[in-house]
Amino acid sequence: MPDFLLEIGCEEIPARMLMDAEQDLVWRITRLLGNERLKYGSVNPFSTPRRLAVMISGIPASQPDATEEITGPSVTVAYKNGEPTPAAHAFGRKAGVDVSRLETITTAKGEYLAAKVVKKGRSAAEILTENLPKEISSIYWPKNMYWRKASERFVRPVRWLVAMLDGETIPLEFDGIRAGNVSRGHRILAGRDVSIPRAGSAYVDALRTAKVLGRGEREQQIRKALDTATRTIPGARWREDKSLLDSVVNLTEFPSVILGGFDPQFLELPEEVLVTVMRDHQKYFAVEESDGKLLPHFLAVLNTDGDPQGLIRHGNERVLRARFNDARFFWETDQKRSLLERLESLRHVTFQKDLGSYYEKTLRVQRLCSWLSEIIKQAGVVVRPGVIHKAACLSKTDLTTELVKEFTELQGIVGGLYARAQQLDSTLPEATRFAIADAMYDHYKPGSTEDDVPRSIEGAVLSIGDKADTIAGMFSLGLVPSGSKDPFALRRQANGIVKVIAEKKLPLRLSDLMRDARAGYKGSEAEKKFVDDAKFLEAVRTFLHERLEFYLKDVRGYAYDVVKAVLAADSDDVVDAVARAEAVRQVMHMPEFQAIGAACKRMRNILRQGAEKNIGPAAKFEYLPESADEEKSLMVYMEKTASKVQEHRSKKEYLDALLLLSTAREPVDKFFDKVMVMVEDERVRANRLALLRTLLKEFSTIGDFSEIVAEEKN
Repeated sequence: MPDFLLEIGCEEIPARMLMDAEQDLVWRITRLLGNERLKYGSVNPFSTPRRLAVMISGIPASQPDATEEITGPSVTVAYKNGEPTPAAHAFGRKAGVDVSRLETITTAKGEYLAAKVVKKGRSAAEILTENLPKEISSIYWPKNMYWRKASERFVRPVRWLVAMLDGETIPLEFDGIRAGNVSRGHRILAGRDVSIPRAGSAYVDALRTAKVLGRGEREQQIRKALDTATRTIPGARWREDKSLLDSVVNLTEFPSVILGGFDPQFLELPEEVLVTVMRDHQKYFAVEESDGKLLPHFLAVLNTDGDPQGLIRHGNERVLRARFNDARFFWETDQKRSLLERLESLRHVTFQKDLGSYYEKTLRVQRLCSWLSEIIKQAGVVVRPGVIHKAACLSKTDLTTELVKEFTELQGIVGGLYARAQQLDSTLPEATRFAIADAMYDHYKPGSTEDDVPRSIEGAVLSIGDKADTIAGMFSLGLVPSGSKDPFALRRQANGIVKVIAEKKLPLRLSDLMRDARAGYKGSEAEKKFVDDAKFLEAVRTFLHERLEFYLKDVRGYAYDVVKAVLAADSDDVVDAVARAEAVRQVMHMPEFQAIGAACKRMRNILRQGAEKNIGPAAKFEYLPESADEEKSLMVYMEKTASKVQEHRSKKEYLDALLLLSTAREPVDKFFDKVMVMVEDERVRANRLALLRTLLKEFSTIGDFSEIVAEEKN
């Protein structure tokens, strides 16, 4: 079976878009092959700044033949007096089957004529030629271009196409470019066409000779070059940065590394400023001593094979020196006004057009954080409300600084650095001032699920309050994220709230948090544009439920059914949900809980089916003369056990509570083995339904075990 190759060659693709596009292309082509009944083997993507490619092994030359049953006219129409009518003959001709070979099938509408038709499989080349242009044009890009006609769009102008099955070219066409077997090498090191002899490893080998490497090879080559360059400085190491490494891999086709330096006097600037300039603006790796202290050197990744004369190094040093001089100028200029003096300036910085200025947001966050501080303080958490209040007051003032205007990545961080450098209040002890600075520095954290949470409780409260105010305001305006659209990064901010509450173990309920956050807008102009309370609460409840589900499943790694079971019981208390998920994870594979999960499903189905027939349970279970011994025994068991389970639950001893519940397997099994619930006697039936409702309620306080997927037994 032939191997398949598709390469889309174009102008340089933005590095941040490359990986998502590669995955999208793989998904689209494998979906196409699956839909067309074309089995395939291994799938290997290949992407560089100038190309997006995928190699797939073992594609059959054509589809397998398929037998289809097509339905024709009804028997009453097809035959008259036992003889086929024109309708029957017409159906036979359409199906390519003699009338005598037509079959009769019975459907819900009656008897109809049918015929089995063998559909000849199409060739893979034909299918790919027809469908690939549409798949190419459907690749998702955050931004598209068109350069010849508006009907064809792509991220950058397409310059060549390679499409092959083994050594044969697939004659597809996209935007006037006809596919062939000719690719292109490195733009500088091998500015020539590259003939691809056949799909598969020969493609990779041909590009390698033309100085174009695959992603894995490029990363390995960059790492080796970074190590080699750093070893020229005794005791130095390059600062590991996965995001930056991914970026430079996607910016190069044949990378090399140069070592540069800068004036040590710039080390007087905060490390965060220097690293941000190097990393975010110049794509340079920082160099540090073994203890993590920054050294006056940098490493730049080139898309060429070196810099023998040092011209590139000199140019990079000159650019970096200018950027550092700018940063130093902004730092010194900003110190002429304290953060306290900048507070009034926030009146002129818009937070959101309908939600007012950052000054108004600051006041709301201050009030909200005061409420949150009191809640966690009453729960026994050691917190300094004064630190939070002062940090909230100054947290957004760095938005008015020249340094943040130039380096927006440093917002929050600059505020923390300036709070440390400036004498905000002469009456404050230095430790308190540093605590305020740390809370300000951290309040945008976590930036992602991989990012750290704020270091202090005060920073955590400020982080939660700031994010909750944003979410409450946007949802109140009806600006709810949908699909891939989330212009205000509300999912990221909600993920941050959940992560901070979970990892700092804060006693905050999500519904109370969002209710209090919305209350901060009361009496404002924005409130006139808000959706009603019920709509807001339902939308934000669903949204935060999804974010907590994501955190438990994708960040903490709990199984899907464990997460479903836990959140079905309660999805409002993040810390409690994590504790219950851990307890359920430890017991879910026990045979007793597999059995109880199956019993819970059965109870829920019986109660649901009864409700559909307007058959409801009694108000409470009673010991009736007609009650079977098994149902009495089960109720006695629950009466003895329920209080002990509740005691464990109130102490958050969930594992102990679940182990106690596991002893219910025997009485539950006996009940279902011997007792029929849906009997004719209405009183007995209602009483047994009441028993099931009671059982289900007791079993579901920690998790809904009907959500647990039973393990298959051999």
